[in-house]
Amino acid sequence: MTNEINNANPAPLGLMGFGLTTILLNLHNAGFFGLGAMILATGLFYGGMAQVIAGILEFKKGNTFGLTAFTSYGFFWISLVALLVLPKMGLAEPASATAMGFYLLMWGIFTFFMFFGTLKANRVLQFVFGSLTLLFFLLAIGDFTGIALIKTIAGFEGIICGGSAIYLAMAEVINGAQGKEILPVFSVN
Repeated sequence: MTNEINNANPAPLGLMGFGLTTILLNLHNAGFFGLGAMILATGLFYGGMAQVIAGILEFKKGNTFGLTAFTSYGFFWISLVALLVLPKMGLAEPASATAMGFYLLMWGIFTFFMFFGTLKANRVLQFVFGSLTLLFFLLAIGDFTGIALIKTIAGFEGIICGGSAIYLAMAEVINGAQGKEILPVFSVN
């Protein structure tokens, strides 16, 4: 391995994979279009595989938080696609709304604990994890209650969450390329 790979920042890749995919799924949740191949393919490859790759690269940097976050959320996207596709392929029964509620609740709990890992990071990363925690809990409540309005509200909140991840990814790319803060991330010092 060259030093170039060791010095590269994989976080923007993971943040973009997460952010873009989160926006697309939540445009669906907000009611703008149906759940189709575009969301599933993006979830599998950009939300899933790209984040897993970013997590592995965070491992190479010795960043346990980045490793845990990116690989976990990458496999979240892959597992979500599997939950949706396996029943259509006749390989499994569809998950009930209650089962999906618990799936999303567990991801919300995980994300809530990961939020505490951001408390010494910048404010934008804190916002990403705080809004993602809220998103998972809203989606879980929507599945538990069957109230469509909650899923719609979650959709709009998820668009904001995904947008914040894209902003942070672009801030890291642009600020790193320019060697100074062009897009503020509101560092905690």
